[in-house]
Amino acid sequence: MRNKQVSSGRKLSAYGDKHDKTSVVGCMKTRMGSPDRRKRAVGAAILAASALFLSVACTVPSGNSATPVSEQAELPKPAISKSQPDGAVGIDPLEPFTLAVSEGSLVNATLTNIDGKVVDGEIAADGKSWTTTEVLGYGRVYTLDAEAQGPGGTTTTSSQFTTLQPNNLTMPYAMPWEGAVVGIGQPVRVQFDESIPDRKAAEDRITITTDPPVEGAFYWVNNTEVRWRPEDYWVPGTTVTVDVDVYGYDLGDGLYGEANKSTTFTIGDSVIAIADDYSKTISIQVNGTVVRTMPTSFGKSSTPTPNGTYIIGDRQQSMIMDSSTYGVPVNSTNGYRTRVEWATQMSYSGIYVHSAPWSLGDQGYRNVSAGCLNVSPANAQWFYYNTKPGDLVVVRNTVGGTLSGFDGLGDWNIPWSTWKAGNA
Repeated sequence: MRNKQVSSGRKLSAYGDKHDKTSVVGCMKTRMGSPDRRKRAVGAAILAASALFLSVACTVPSGNSATPVSEQAELPKPAISKSQPDGAVGIDPLEPFTLAVSEGSLVNATLTNIDGKVVDGEIAADGKSWTTTEVLGYGRVYTLDAEAQGPGGTTTTSSQFTTLQPNNLTMPYAMPWEGAVVGIGQPVRVQFDESIPDRKAAEDRITITTDPPVEGAFYWVNNTEVRWRPEDYWVPGTTVTVDVDVYGYDLGDGLYGEANKSTTFTIGDSVIAIADDYSKTISIQVNGTVVRTMPTSFGKSSTPTPNGTYIIGDRQQSMIMDSSTYGVPVNSTNGYRTRVEWATQMSYSGIYVHSAPWSLGDQGYRNVSAGCLNVSPANAQWFYYNTKPGDLVVVRNTVGGTLSGFDGLGDWNIPWSTWKAGNA
């Protein structure tokens, strides 16, 4: 700093004394008075210095500014969160059980049922989460044990939960069976062992995949069985896969699917048998070419064979035919109980193509059967070996009505417009 030089005159010094001349601090000049004054000045300076020292000494830091260890914030331990709280009940068995971790990583997670079976699960690559990788059972108690580690230490957790208990269960069956080769008229069949209260819910859990793709629709033939078919007959070589994914789903009134089922089958050669009452013959076409024609005898006038399209079903090399199975007593006028050979099923109501050596003289001329198509033993055997489930028999020109579409093997007698509209 610069100090102005003070003009001459009498001024008070810093100690209240009068000087003849003014001290010029800026030039470091001082004119002192008598010795006594000098002593008093030195004393005052010492007192001032002492006061300054004391003041400074009271503000000198200790030299150790770190916070004591006891006052440091502790590192947080890992926190494990669960998708279901301890003691939860009625849990959806399809819902994955999951864990999430903060401030650390999972080192172990185990979910077991009451039998001690470990549920498959997977820890994420970063250790921050875990999830089950298989579905859970119905009405089961599951126990979780998990451990996570982090900079702040180790955290463990245990809990239990219970999955929902359905009111009832139903087992589905998908047909045709896995690997089957069937005819061009074979519908997809999904049968349940219980009546289905919510048919639409069941349909929504069934997926039909075809190669090549084809449009199709569901139709219920009774309370336990739904069918799926295309508008027209299948194209030979088509592959059909059926997935019935009903486990964990309510099909109405607390009825849940017991298990999932699937099947894949293939459509074989086109085989259509034309049974014409005018000519009283059966003409078999394979891929459009007639390969065999055989005389037959249809149902007599009191028990005529219905017209319509039949789907070939089961077959028996030998079987007992009993009229009482469809309500006609054996000892009545039209009753019978007879063993037949080489029987190929055409309807659930009991119509077969079968060997009838007793009517050889009538075959091709007169109708004498109880509704079946009577043929010779040789022709019955050929038909048995050269047709397959899903092949078709088209009956024409009889005096009977039309085979019901709800017969079980009469699906093609339901008009496509009706079938496509559905009946869920």
